[in-house]
Amino acid sequence: MSINYASYIDHTLLKPDATEEQIKKLCEEAKKFGFASVCVNPYWIKDCKHILKGTKVNVCTVVGFPLGAVTTATKVFETTQAIEQGADEIDMVINIGLLKARDYERVKEDIKQVVNAASGRLVKVIIETSLLSDEEKVKACQLAVEAGAAFVKTSTGFSTGGATVEDVALMRKTVGEQVGVKASGGIRSLADMLKMIEAGANRIGTSSGVKIIEETL
Repeated sequence: MSINYASYIDHTLLKPDATEEQIKKLCEEAKKFGFASVCVNPYWIKDCKHILKGTKVNVCTVVGFPLGAVTTATKVFETTQAIEQGADEIDMVINIGLLKARDYERVKEDIKQVVNAASGRLVKVIIETSLLSDEEKVKACQLAVEAGAAFVKTSTGFSTGGATVEDVALMRKTVGEQVGVKASGGIRSLADMLKMIEAGANRIGTSSGVKIIEETL
């Protein structure tokens, strides 16, 4: 049975200088190839929802992005507004400083409030692996699971590094089979993607989705 690689991909455009034309192109490509979602900044949710109406492509957006250091109330507001505008999936960034200070209850509460505000929509928790020790990665994943998140995600793509096979394997081992793992950051080829899937990722965040799928044709 052939693998539907496109169904793994969150077709991503989060650059601050993304234009309306580029967002439209992103959506048209997602429709053409059948990607899991488009992942865009909140401003573009409505546009994407309109273009993708009648398709199975979800609209994913980001919350507390890219630093994770806004207040929980701000993350909740962003999430609520995103859902109102049609977002199907929320990729939120944890409060990395609180995690490093071992203030685990506040980290968990931050995630939990976003999960609650998402009203049943898929929430992926970005732990920003490049800034964490292995012990911190494990703890972040455990807190995300305890808070009710559907996925843990490696990276924003805006920090000091992206996804690694080792991190994906560690995250998968930590969360088990019931929670998703999204590898994101620096995945630019089919070979990169296959390594991540083999390590345990079941969603791939990349701006190179079209190139990757064209490699399979």
